[in-house]
Amino acid sequence: MSVFVYQTFEIKQDKFKEAIENLKEMKKFRNENYNHKVEILTPISGKDHTYSFLSTYEGLAEMELQNKKMFDDEEYLKLISEFFLENVVQGSMYTQIFRSLNDGKE
Repeated sequence: MSVFVYQTFEIKQDKFKEAIENLKEMKKFRNENYNHKVEILTPISGKDHTYSFLSTYEGLAEMELQNKKMFDDEEYLKLISEFFLENVVQGSMYTQIFRSLNDGKE
């Protein structure tokens, strides 16, 4: 059963260009080095500086394992620390975790 992690955050207006470049780096790094898929979602409606990550994992256990690997990785910690400290409005991150619904037997 897939698990989806949806994280929204607001980018500082004066750091927009740097933030977008950093988002792309984080997406590439995570997709190449860890066993999950990450997408960056850009706003079409709503607040124009609110962006999102959508991460897809094979299950809850896989999500926990991948998160442990990421937060033990100094290179990833450097990427994410710079991004959140320099480019994101403090207190604007919101995280939701979803799982796919089993179709079940008929």
